[in-house]
Amino acid sequence: MADAVFHELEAPPDVVENGGHEVVRASVSDGAVSVAMRRAFDDPFVWGRLLVDLARHAATIYAAETELDEAEALARIVEGIRSELDDMPPSNNPGAFN
Repeated sequence: MADAVFHELEAPPDVVENGGHEVVRASVSDGAVSVAMRRAFDDPFVWGRLLVDLARHAATIYAAETELDEAEALARIVEGIRSELDDMPPSNNPGAFN
């Protein structure tokens, strides 16, 4: 284990100034995604909106840091989401996710 340091992001400036509640934290460790989250919303529909917002932010980052433009990056992200949803088996153990 050459690098056992956790490289976390800073909280967004508006949250530092106004306060708020962290609802999801995702990290990559040993090639796997590890997630901590809370329900946060009364309606699961809001999670769909949040996930789209995250996808748009990710596409913006890819456009700034790679040769992809935002539309190409977002299309690849959507492909990944569709692939995961299509391949997702029904869970008999919902608490088994990391």
